[in-house]
Amino acid sequence: MQVAIVFDSKTGTTKAAAEAMGGLVRKAGHECTVSSVQDADPATVSAADAICVGSWVMGLFFLFQKATPATTDFIDRLGNLDGKPIAVFCTYKTAVGGMLSKMAARLEGRGAKVTGSFRSRGPVAAEGFAAWVESLG
Repeated sequence: MQVAIVFDSKTGTTKAAAEAMGGLVRKAGHECTVSSVQDADPATVSAADAICVGSWVMGLFFLFQKATPATTDFIDRLGNLDGKPIAVFCTYKTAVGGMLSKMAARLEGRGAKVTGSFRSRGPVAAEGFAAWVESLG
């Protein structure tokens, strides 16, 4: 199975988390690409069998949490995701708020089946992500 992980990172924390997640995907025997939303090609990502989209949390401590504009712009450029399994993830310091559910809704609007939602406070694979990878078969 081909899995595409795309992310937006400001300080390197989200990039490191995405790379750790990519390592778990490869360890499970799948092919995996890990790319920033700035470098990834939306058509190539849309063609993957499963996709994981991540962002660092923008917001004011406990208010207005959201994905970065680069992340939401990338989601909007994806093709029809036709029921593909998708996971969303974020890295954060204080709070996540409704960010992940908003990312999921945006992807579902493109036809995705969001089957995973993960958060990480540091440059590591989010807890539960390995189980999501195993669910892919």
